[in-house]
Amino acid sequence: MNWLLIFIGLITGFLVGLTGVGAGALISLVLLFMVGIPAHTAVGTALAFAAVTKIVATRVFYGYSLVDWTVVSIMWIGSISSSIASLIWMRNLANSGQDVSLIKQVIAGAILLAIMSLFLQPTIEYLGARRLAANRPGISTSQVVLTIIAGVMLGTMITLTSVGMGALGLIILTQLFPKRMSPPSLVATNVAHAVPLAFFGGVGHIFLDKVDFSVLLQLLLGSVPGAIFGALLAAALPHQTLRTVLSATLWIFGLQLWWAILPSS
Repeated sequence: MNWLLIFIGLITGFLVGLTGVGAGALISLVLLFMVGIPAHTAVGTALAFAAVTKIVATRVFYGYSLVDWTVVSIMWIGSISSSIASLIWMRNLANSGQDVSLIKQVIAGAILLAIMSLFLQPTIEYLGARRLAANRPGISTSQVVLTIIAGVMLGTMITLTSVGMGALGLIILTQLFPKRMSPPSLVATNVAHAVPLAFFGGVGHIFLDKVDFSVLLQLLLGSVPGAIFGALLAAALPHQTLRTVLSATLWIFGLQLWWAILPSS
């Protein structure tokens, strides 16, 4: 039993429950650079890990009625279909013998995109604030269209790389629905949206024999209690405190990803 993996699972599960960020990218980086497993297996294991961890956190959020199921359902229209299409593409790619090198490149690109969105967040928030007064609690047609497009992008990225479901999802929801959701609801909705994507992606990778169950079980030993505690804390914290925690987490997460990818660039 690897206690380091259990501890990493505990910390990541806590971050997922508290902020909705970290399951895909952090675990992928750990599996790729610390454990040293192949890229496809790292992605599949990270997706399976994210699915279980986020199901646990979503169950806690459901008890507090924090998930905005209307927004989640709209985003699923784009994300689930793109996830299925990505799995079909991956199956064909696996037969070509080019999967490992290409997936590593896609992971690197997804991480860089996540970093870019994190560091552009202040500018995006400023532009979003200018239309805040005109934004209504309801969902407009343009919001529906943009939410579906965002779902397509997230579904593709999550299935191919396991990266983006936390940080990018949180930023997208913040900008598309600046007045509709409180910080706890943002976290809960972001986590709930990622559950079927991680689940379908994880199941698909299991059929492709790209999940390391030994590593997965050790990570889950830590992440399940961590996710429960993190979600309970997210529901209990004052909104402004959680908003500050979310902003700090996104910036630290972006810096950590940037540092991790430098040696491979």
